Amino acid sequence: MSRSEQSAEIPYGTLDLLILKTLQSLGPLHGYAIARRIEQVAENTLHLSQGAIYPALMRLQQEGWISTKWGISETNRKVKFFSLTKAGQKQLVVELAKWENATAFVARFLEESI
Repeated sequence: MSRSEQSAEIPYGTLDLLILKTLQSLGPLHGYAIARRIEQVAENTLHLSQGAIYPALMRLQQEGWISTKWGISETNRKVKFFSLTKAGQKQLVVELAKWENATAFVARFLEESI
């Protein structure tokens, strides 16, 4: 089986939740580190490209859920670090509740005899 056949897809609308949760758990990170951490937790069954992660980070920043600060990466490069804001912490609670409701609905649906 090829890597693309083995790769998982992130359910629509959950990337924001994954980013917010990663920042809550690990603190400020640059975009590349956020993407790699999500991939690591997914046991490398998915790949997040820059084309996926950076638009999501910009959207979260525009919403006021994350903030940015320039810093130096572990490879000594100037990078933008993203941090969870107080509004982002509140939004994470909302996103978690939406995820729990959605997964509970799907579980109920799958348990039904059709």
